[in-house]
Amino acid sequence: MKGKWIKVILTGTLLLAAPGLAAAFTAANGTVTDERTGLVWQQQDDGQQRTWDAAISYCEGLIQPDNKSDWRLPNIKELESIIDDSRYNPSIDTEVFTGATASDYWSSTTYAGISSYAWFVNFSYGYINPYVNSNNCYVRCVRGGQ
Repeated sequence: MKGKWIKVILTGTLLLAAPGLAAAFTAANGTVTDERTGLVWQQQDDGQQRTWDAAISYCEGLIQPDNKSDWRLPNIKELESIIDDSRYNPSIDTEVFTGATASDYWSSTTYAGISSYAWFVNFSYGYINPYVNSNNCYVRCVRGGQ
């Protein structure tokens, strides 16, 4: 992303707020294509919370909504790229990502300091944080990219 990042530390939580993002999403057939990154996202998650290991397995086994089998759990930078910092509760475009939950979503990125933690994005306010990977979070799978 271009622009300056704003870093704020509140009670030990690192908040990263990206500058305003111009909408560049195309929704079709249950997927959303990000024209900036080339990533193809699930338009709507399945509403189930999973542990981190189960989230990885879920995405790797996903075939729907477009009969493609190369779905995966997004890394933290990919997941951050769909945060809309002009919105909150949820901090994602709900006209594009229908049924989005203002909650925590797993990324595939592990936390370097503690191997039993992975990074997540909280789509209530758009912050990122590491979390014990045995806890449950929502999942939004992705495929492709540049």
